[in-house]
This record gives sequence, C-alpha cells and structure tokens, in this order.
Amino acid sequence: MPQGKRLDWSSRFAFLAEASKHPSLKAFYQHGVVAASTPIADVSLVALDFETTGLDPRRDSIVSIGLVPMTISRIRCNGARHWVIKPETRLHSSSVMIHGITHSVVEDAPEFSTIIDTLLAHLQGKTVVVHYSAIERRFLHAALMRHIQEGIEFPVIDTMEIEARYTRTWRQTLWNGLMGRQPSSIRLTDSRTRYHLPYYRQHHALTDALACGELLQAQCATHFTPSTPLSALWS
Repeated sequence: MPQGKRLDWSSRFAFLAEASKHPSLKAFYQHGVVAASTPIADVSLVALDFETTGLDPRRDSIVSIGLVPMTISRIRCNGARHWVIKPETRLHSSSVMIHGITHSVVEDAPEFSTIIDTLLAHLQGKTVVVHYSAIERRFLHAALMRHIQEGIEFPVIDTMEIEARYTRTWRQTLWNGLMGRQPSSIRLTDSRTRYHLPYYRQHHALTDALACGELLQAQCATHFTPSTPLSALWS
C-alpha cells in the first residue's frame, strides 16, 4: 500500500476508482478524498477502532468495529456505530482477556461480509482518524481481501504518530537517555492523560474510537490551528 505525506491521494483514489470491481469499494473511491490543502477545521473526520483476535492480519481477524463521525470541534455521537463480528480466525483466550468478547458473544454475530457496504458508506468522503494506523489499515485491507478479493487504501490521521512527534523529539530522547528514563508512553490512555482528558475503559472498539477522536481534538487545540492544512496531519 503506498503511504507517506507526499502521496497524491486524490490521484490515487481516481486510479483506484477505475480499477476497483466491488460496487461499494468503487463508490468509496469515486466519492473522492479531501484535498490535502483543506484547513483541518473544514474536514469531515471519522474516528475508527478495531478489536482483533491478535496483531497479525495474516493470521488474525477483526472481532469488533467502532466508529464515530466528528470534526476537530464536535463529536457526532448520534452517528456512532458499533459492530461485533464473527471472527474468521480462532478467538484466542489471550485476546478475550483484553477485549472481553467471548465465544458466546460472537456465536450469533454477523460475518464481516454482511457489513462491508455499510462500513464503507460510513467511511466514504471522510478522513479516518486512528491511534496506530497499522492496525486499522492492515486489518481492513486483509478482511476485504478475504471477502471481495480486493484490498483498500486510504489516508489516515494517526494520533499516535502525532503524539510521538511532540513527545519524542531528539532533545527529549537525549534528555531521557541522560537521566535514565524510559521514553514517554504514547499509548492511547497515557496520551489522553497529558491533555487532562478523562479515563475511559480500554479495548472496547466504540469507546476507543471516541477516545481517539477526543485526543485528536486536544492535539489540534494544543499543537495546530484551525487553518492548519490536512497535509500536516495525515499520512
């Protein structure tokens, strides 16, 4: 998947719209992507979080999805969605201990294929916000490959990457090394604490999506301005 701030996402989406076969995926690309020069205050966003059976999309799969539409000034909770999904791979006891989704919960859950159209409709036209982009990007790509034999590419704003940018500068890294300190944690909960945001129970996809969205709002208020171009935040 091509990545990087220099990637021309508008051109990439136009190419993928022509190449895609699945109707919902084609519609996702045809809807286009926000111009990189758009002020962040004018961008429609959607915070997205997955809970999974593990960390390797080649061997593991999505077990729940949470999403919350938002802007940098408003969380639109009335548009939030949450799905528990029947996993395509074994549900390990170690992951059950983390997210609390048990075999009995997923026994009657829908398969991922039944929500593809709805999920893509909720994402189209919006810039996705995540905390650690490798999870959502790679797992969604892998899930679509399994079901429709096509992957997906999309830009993201990664709140973990933003937090690393401002808490792990070379000066801070050097100082921590001299003082024998560990680097500042950029986990979601620890990152939120730095902005005095409230504690939420972790590892529930919808709650984590909300927590990620709120973190981005705090980061924008602290490190950016409403006129900051989207290109300064996404990848």
